[in-house]
Amino acid sequence: MEPLKQSEEVIREIVKEKDLADALEEGGCDLETVRNIIQGRQLPADLRAKVWKIALNVVGKGDSLASWDGSLDLPEQSIIHKDCQELIDPIGAIVQRNLIQFLQKAINTVYISVPISDQLSVPEEEKSVLLLDIESVITFYCKSRNVKYSSCLGWIHLLKPLVHLRLPRSDLYNCFYAIMNKFIPRDCFMKGRPFHLFRLLLQYHEPELCSFLDTKKMTPDSYALNWLGSLFSYYCSAEVTQAIWDGYLQQADPFFIYFLMLIILVNAKDVILAQESDKEEMIKFLETSPANLDLEDIEDLFSLAQYYCSKTPASFRKDNHSLFGSSLLGLKDDDTDLSQALCLAVSVSEILQANQQQGEGVRFFVVDCRPAEQYNAGHLSTAFHLDSDLMLQNPSEFAQSVKSLLEAQKQSIESGSIAGGEHLCFMGSGREEEDMYMNMVLAHFLQKNKEYVSIAKGGFMALQQHLADINVEGPENGYGHWIASTSGSRSSINSSVDGDSPNGSSDGKGVKSLVNKMTVALKTKSVNVKEKVISFIENTSTPVDRIPFNIPWPDRASLERHVSSSDRVGKPYRGVKPVFSIGDEEEYDTDEIDSSSMSDDDRKEVVNIQTWINKPDVKYNFPCNEVKENGHMFPSHLLVTATHMYCLREIPSRKGLAYIQSRQALNSVVKITSKKKHPELITFKYGNSNTSGIEILAVERYLIPNAGDATKAIKQQIMKVLDALES
Repeated sequence: MEPLKQSEEVIREIVKEKDLADALEEGGCDLETVRNIIQGRQLPADLRAKVWKIALNVVGKGDSLASWDGSLDLPEQSIIHKDCQELIDPIGAIVQRNLIQFLQKAINTVYISVPISDQLSVPEEEKSVLLLDIESVITFYCKSRNVKYSSCLGWIHLLKPLVHLRLPRSDLYNCFYAIMNKFIPRDCFMKGRPFHLFRLLLQYHEPELCSFLDTKKMTPDSYALNWLGSLFSYYCSAEVTQAIWDGYLQQADPFFIYFLMLIILVNAKDVILAQESDKEEMIKFLETSPANLDLEDIEDLFSLAQYYCSKTPASFRKDNHSLFGSSLLGLKDDDTDLSQALCLAVSVSEILQANQQQGEGVRFFVVDCRPAEQYNAGHLSTAFHLDSDLMLQNPSEFAQSVKSLLEAQKQSIESGSIAGGEHLCFMGSGREEEDMYMNMVLAHFLQKNKEYVSIAKGGFMALQQHLADINVEGPENGYGHWIASTSGSRSSINSSVDGDSPNGSSDGKGVKSLVNKMTVALKTKSVNVKEKVISFIENTSTPVDRIPFNIPWPDRASLERHVSSSDRVGKPYRGVKPVFSIGDEEEYDTDEIDSSSMSDDDRKEVVNIQTWINKPDVKYNFPCNEVKENGHMFPSHLLVTATHMYCLREIPSRKGLAYIQSRQALNSVVKITSKKKHPELITFKYGNSNTSGIEILAVERYLIPNAGDATKAIKQQIMKVLDALES
């Protein structure tokens, strides 16, 4: 029976390889098609080059080096030449090894060393051409990007898997550029931001191991610099590297490398903790540990990485997305010093969303560490209170509170409570001077090697600001849904928000004005909730009241009209400002943002149009022309799913393929308008709400045949989304 199963598996592999070969041969194959066929498995060697080019979005790219004069004249040219020669000429590398070591001592320069067993097998007559290609790629990249070459950058190792594919020079450069741009993080050097982020991820999942390495002063950059900088090709064999890249490029997620790195450490955890050797030997052991990977390990490596990825807050990616991509995207880098971060930070928006979701995923058990009077004045309705002041003032009571906390967490998970979650998220006030004791509490849990420990970014102030930003103009959807207050302490709410608002305003806008409204409401009326907030809330024996809102709201006549099947005038939707409307416009709003004008073709994903149209989640497809402000038109397709609208712009030179020009959430549409003289010219405006009104973030215009049918269908889908948000 076992041989029969093996035969069936072999047959399935052969069929998949043939399906992939046929899809690539037909043309128009996109990354999603490849994923559906291969399903994360290793690629056939003869098809790898084609698939990698699709995954890196370089199919059909021109020769970037065509206009270059070919001058190899950088100050570091001799180092570049030696590194390239060592990659393709193992015998020459051996002969020169002693000379290189002598030069290292003489000029204090570090040269790379490529394992001889892993060298390319290149015919002698082709070596000079290949050497020139590799040296040209590195030289041109340095010149075009204004980067100074150094062997420690590890580019030779990054080029090694690509050189094995024997690509033409133009494709070799385009693939190398795409990998550097999309998959190598910014500041990938000693003490760089990517390694501080990796330490936080390690601490989140493996606090004991992280603490051990911290004690030994073994920072991630000391052992993982070449893991991240070469995407594991520095130490792994060629076939293992290719298998890792097969899976990694199919993921199309640059952050996934962090989880592969995490699994390498987790796999070596027992050995690391048992090590009694000195620091340098331990670093060497860790640094070379990927070399132990075999082809048979790759499937398990990716499966485990997927599991850890699913157990990681989305804020890990969202708050650090600027690590990857072009330099323009990095201009708005988060200035948070990750080297000083106590633990992983989670956005308040993720905290609110996570526990509303059903099924698997990250769910948070929120621990409010503010003083009792602030907590009683107002807190997240699902939060457990742990007064951080007790840690110094009354250690025995603090210890009992921690015990109660862990028991409450366990019970809430078992009961399926909305407040339940494996992941502990600590919330302070958001003011550094007030959160000193909370940081001590956090450190206490981390010292106990408690996994899944995070901190709410910005604390309770950030929560208030977020609720203010998403709050609609209506009492039934205000703070009352999220914020609870303990009766008998209502007037003290000002103590938790006294001082300047996060945006620095003091003119009654933002958090401060909403808190004032909240205080008025608390003083005038309270409504008992049907269910008390979780019974384990401490420091109060009095019942909990939801915060009601009976505050005068702006004149409804001044608001723009809602559009729905029943013409809902003025009815708000939670999280969405009530300004979505359909109407006429006399002229373009030329001062608003044209989102598509900021796009970069080098970074857009190329997809097969028909594949996307046939997706089961695509409800509508409207052929159209995207219209730019300068009047230029581009043949496109508007695809509408249950939650999003996509614009696929056709690529004239590649029939059947398109760029994903834009992706917009339907609940971000605030207005749809048409020109009176040209009713088929439709304008979509996207934005979000804040305390001062609606902020338009993007404007897109399309010339749509039968525009009436299109706008009607899109409008109906938008209303379904808004209805879902409301409920």
